[in-house]
Amino acid sequence: MQLGMIGLGRMGANMARRLRRGGHAVVGFDPTPPARAALEDETVATVDSLQALVGALQPPRALWMMVPAGAPVDDTIAALRPLLAPGDVLVDGGNSWYRDSQRRHTALAEAGIAYLDVGTSGGVWGLAEGYSLMVGGDAEPAARLAPVFATLAPAADRGWAHVGPSGAGHFAKMVHNGIEYGMMQAYAEGFAILERRSDLVPDIAGLAELWRHGSVVRSWLLDLTAEALRDNPGLEGIAAWVPDSGEGRWTVAEAIELDVPAPVITQALLERLRSRQDNAYADRLLAAMRAAFGGHGIKRT
Repeated sequence: MQLGMIGLGRMGANMARRLRRGGHAVVGFDPTPPARAALEDETVATVDSLQALVGALQPPRALWMMVPAGAPVDDTIAALRPLLAPGDVLVDGGNSWYRDSQRRHTALAEAGIAYLDVGTSGGVWGLAEGYSLMVGGDAEPAARLAPVFATLAPAADRGWAHVGPSGAGHFAKMVHNGIEYGMMQAYAEGFAILERRSDLVPDIAGLAELWRHGSVVRSWLLDLTAEALRDNPGLEGIAAWVPDSGEGRWTVAEAIELDVPAPVITQALLERLRSRQDNAYADRLLAAMRAAFGGHGIKRT
């Protein structure tokens, strides 16, 4: 199947490579010449404009966007809209907010253009291991792109599914990432407790490796954790500063709106925010309050 890939950053480029190796004809576009050149070295055709990309594809066209959520997606759609025709399919494989995806689906449907929101998980390992794909949107274009999903997934019969109507794919991915926040926080806290009692468990990396086999807490995330600890047991050179890319915030906001308690995901998000505070004002004020009501000592800087 022929596909246009928009956005040749690390993940988009790897998806293009996996599709090409799976026998699909892929034409890629990225505004950055080095990104295009990197793919051309691997026999993936690239072009230098959206107009050229659309022109290189046979109708009905299928184009897959891997661009940052928010305005970049809307800007790309606005640039593509005059170039597309009824029957074309546009896929957003990034981490867009699901309500934005629903809005875009409705607007494009009026012009006869299908819009699929595909939550994509797999990160930098997707090229070798395959991606988990959560497909939202209308059934007909989802079925039309089934060969693409089957190639990107770990296997043709698993790792991808049409999970529901417009917005469902990005909604599922949003919750997926919220769960990921909680799992990561639990691992981090557990290993932090172990690190404090190195007299009892001196080889934390070895324990992580042990847990990978037969333990009820084994997971791919633990596999990656064990590898990180093996390579750098003391975590030297890594700052205690944890970013978030937005999905955790959206998950917590959705939970509040739906009256669904999600304390683990919420606290995991708050811990990421806390990690970015150097000499936090709130902590200094807490120390001042303890001194005021109980006469407790204050550690001076």
